[in-house]
Amino acid sequence: MTLEKISINEIMDEASLVCSLNVIKNSFTTVAREFNLTEENCSSNPAFINLENLIKMKNKGSAMFGLFENSNQIGFVAIEKADDSFYLERLSVLPEYRHKGYGKVLIDFVFNYAKAQGAKKVSIGIMDENSVLKDWYELYGFRETGLKKYEHLPFTVCFMEKAVERVV
Repeated sequence: MTLEKISINEIMDEASLVCSLNVIKNSFTTVAREFNLTEENCSSNPAFINLENLIKMKNKGSAMFGLFENSNQIGFVAIEKADDSFYLERLSVLPEYRHKGYGKVLIDFVFNYAKAQGAKKVSIGIMDENSVLKDWYELYGFRETGLKKYEHLPFTVCFMEKAVERVV
């Protein structure tokens, strides 16, 4: 990863949303395949998101950002404000760019953004059965706060959070 070639830009228009949609779908499809998630058994999985859903997220106030290498979008993250915290959503890195530090670049960005907005914590909900992903978030400092089994999902949701560190 060459950091001088990396930029994070806010996703503002429909053309950028279309590019982001492709990044999200391509990123989450690998996990959907690994865990046998389909549109029939898990339609809410980001592998099956459509442009209308992404526009709804944006219109509800989610801030959306793309990670670019040169001018090529390779990652995405959405941040939704809730009281004194933020929800990190749809964190995506294209499969061919994984394990190179790009996910950490996006999370670092989210925490800097949350700190600037005065947030106290960042929360996520992930598939508990995805131990590789759960371990990755734990290495970053996220801690499990609860598990919940939803009738409409073929997996258990693991809720995690990490405090936003304050500069004293």
